[in-house]
Amino acid sequence: MRKGETTVPLLTPYKMGNFNLSHRIVLAPLTRSRSYNFVPQPHAVLYYSQRTTKAAFLIGEASGVSPTAQGYPNTPGIWTREQVDAWKPIVKGVHEKGGIFFCQLWHAGRVSKHEFQAQGKPPISCTDKRLRKDIANNAAAAHEYPPPRRLSTDEIPMIVNDFKIAAMNAMEAGFDGVEIHGANGYLLDQFLKDKVNDRDDQYGGSLENRCRFPLEVVKAVADEIGADKVGVRLSPFADYNDCEDSDPQGLGIYMAESLNQLGILYCHMIEPRMVTQFNKSNTTKWSLMPIRKAFKGTFIVAGGYDRSEGNSAIASGAADLVAYGRLFLANPDLPKRFELNVDDYNHPDPTTFYSHHPVIGYTDYPFLQNTTTN
Repeated sequence: MRKGETTVPLLTPYKMGNFNLSHRIVLAPLTRSRSYNFVPQPHAVLYYSQRTTKAAFLIGEASGVSPTAQGYPNTPGIWTREQVDAWKPIVKGVHEKGGIFFCQLWHAGRVSKHEFQAQGKPPISCTDKRLRKDIANNAAAAHEYPPPRRLSTDEIPMIVNDFKIAAMNAMEAGFDGVEIHGANGYLLDQFLKDKVNDRDDQYGGSLENRCRFPLEVVKAVADEIGADKVGVRLSPFADYNDCEDSDPQGLGIYMAESLNQLGILYCHMIEPRMVTQFNKSNTTKWSLMPIRKAFKGTFIVAGGYDRSEGNSAIASGAADLVAYGRLFLANPDLPKRFELNVDDYNHPDPTTFYSHHPVIGYTDYPFLQNTTTN
């Protein structure tokens, strides 16, 4: 701590449901593309255990719930026996250091390509409209994604069941709970947003209808493993992967109130200032506070936070926990650096975020050597 600091809000304990956390710093879910052939690999044991401190909360990288769920190469899945068994030593490594570990359940929807689908079929979505821009707001790259196939009404319960089975698999692998990925323009977000969802059945049109499928997924998972082990990630304000809504504040509040009724553990929200996946704006007309006030469980925020901003969010009551992505990726001992309030941080290297090397840009970021306080 710097001179004059008495308490560091990020480093205060917090009780999240049945979990007693030692601090408020969360490892955000980060796609790392080191799970060859969609199977988690042994090198992930070191990666996650490096970022674990006693009674810390970690959210694993997005894991596909079915063969149709994948959208990128070498991302992990949680739908096969091989994948479940491969996750077990990774979870064990986190638990041996005293961490609490959730598995993020994911379906990419239309953000996928023929090569990731069985028999080269089109990816599935709420619509048959193709992407006009990708997660990085790149219009040229969006042409790589084919037009999706619109899910029929009677297929949707099968996708709900995929999430339920994946949640069961995650618990068998030893995870402490699951986070349902309803953000970033992937399948659940595609149903939520009115600029994408053009359905005319009970899963499209009104706000209630657009939220129906994602809430059915949450309910099915909560009923199966317990609502006290379920979180949801949302990005109502974002337009990632060409997925925008005309009333993001209304969408966020409706989802928060609906999630209250299901009694889930936490809601994980991406800040409206994150105009792209990696870039934040200094100005935005939106605020998470109305959604924060609406949701009754633990509220987690994410979106380019530094130490000072994270402390302010906790101290002001804007959030209960703060998720750190790139900063935690590059600084495996981030809680210690925050505790010492050092000026020395490793800088994340974007060129290795999604490379497939088992070490470089993955487990080779150095730990702090000089522990002298400033």
